[in-house]
Amino acid sequence: MASPLIAGLAIAAAAYAGRYGIQAWQAFKARPPTARMRKFYEGGFQPKMTRREAALILGIKESTPADKVREAHRRVMVANHPDAGGSHYLASKINEAKETLLGKSKSSGSAF
Repeated sequence: MASPLIAGLAIAAAAYAGRYGIQAWQAFKARPPTARMRKFYEGGFQPKMTRREAALILGIKESTPADKVREAHRRVMVANHPDAGGSHYLASKINEAKETLLGKSKSSGSAF
């Protein structure tokens, strides 16, 4: 007599567990993708740009070769160019970052 009751409870428990698993999977898939996105430099510029700050602005390491610095500069500048709706200030900071990493830094700092 108890055998059908135990079988029924086991089937019901498996159904509830399956339902919970499906809901958890859908919630996991629907979460925002921000956790996997790369974190970029958020600003707060220093009065005189350092190599560390320049590398953060361009999204590269301080020891990156010159050709990769130019490539990173171009990529970041295309996204922030004033002719494409970007800021003149940010464009000047991006240019200053490239000059700092390439060793062509001006003594006066930013134009702004």
